[in-house]
Amino acid sequence: MQFKRRLKSRTVVDLVPMIDVVFQLILFFLVSTTFAILPGITLQLPTSSTAEPTAMTRLIVSVLNRDEIYLNKDRVSLAELEQRLSKLSESERAEIKSVTLEADRTISYGLTISVLDVLRKSGFRGINLHTLEE
Repeated sequence: MQFKRRLKSRTVVDLVPMIDVVFQLILFFLVSTTFAILPGITLQLPTSSTAEPTAMTRLIVSVLNRDEIYLNKDRVSLAELEQRLSKLSESERAEIKSVTLEADRTISYGLTISVLDVLRKSGFRGINLHTLEE
């Protein structure tokens, strides 16, 4: 006499734990990623009708006036900016594809050119000028 088996094996994959783990990973990367590396300064950026969006770069130079120049979050003078950029190694320079230059609309054209000269002397050729769209 042969008995029927009452218990059948279930072959169902439970996806809930995997979804929980993926959700936790997404939250971890969202929280641990640095979104803004800019200093807490207010710039009045110039406007442009032909402005194009650019990718955010790792190196941002913000210029308020001759005495207030920021390299990412650190306040530096024009001479210090040149020294700090020259201290970057060749591998760091190769890794940084472009630099974003943010200049207040009230600064002189000569100061903007001086900062551009410092950036070019340090070996940076891809320089993005940050403006606002009209």
